[in-house]
Amino acid sequence: MSRLTVYSDTDPKTVLLQTTDGARIAATLAEIGVDFERWNASKQLAADADQSAVLDAYRKDVDRLMADGGYRSADVVRMRPDHPDRVALRGKFLAEHTHAENEVRFFVEGAGAFYLRKGGKVYQVICERNDLISVPAGVTHWFDMGPTPRFCAIRIFTSPEGWVGAFTGDDIATRFPTFEGHA
Repeated sequence: MSRLTVYSDTDPKTVLLQTTDGARIAATLAEIGVDFERWNASKQLAADADQSAVLDAYRKDVDRLMADGGYRSADVVRMRPDHPDRVALRGKFLAEHTHAENEVRFFVEGAGAFYLRKGGKVYQVICERNDLISVPAGVTHWFDMGPTPRFCAIRIFTSPEGWVGAFTGDDIATRFPTFEGHA
C-alpha cells in the first residue's frame, strides 16, 4: 500500500505524519509542489510486457501529462532482484541529489521509496502500482529501490540529459530508514 511518512529532517525518529490515504498523500505533497496521482491501465498487461505495450496501456494519461508539462519523451525501466547492477544502482540513487528538470515516475508494478527534503522535513513516499510522482526540478531527494528491487516504471522526460543527478554531498540519506520492500 502506498504510504507517506513525514519526518523532521534533523531527527528520523520524529514522525510528523504517516498516512496511506491517497487523497491525503496527494494534498500533503502538493503543499511542497510535488504531484501525486493514481492511474489505471486501459488494458491488462502481461508480466513481461515490453515498453511499447506498457506505454500503450497508459497512453491517455502519458499523453495528457506530456502535453500539460511540455515533456518530450517517455520510456520504461524494469528492475528485478537478479539485475546484475542492482547493488550499484541502489547505492547511486541513495545519495541525495537534485535534477535540472522534473523527475516523473509512474509505477506500473512493484514499489520503491522516494525521499524528498524540503522545509525542514523529509517526506518518505512509498510508491507502488498505479502511483505517479513528479518531483519538481531543484528539490533535493533520493530514491531507494531496496536490496531486492522489483518494479516497472514509466519515466517521463523533457530531456534525458536534464535528469542527470547533481549530488549534494550531504549524507542525510544514511540517517533515515531505508526501503526494504514490502509484500
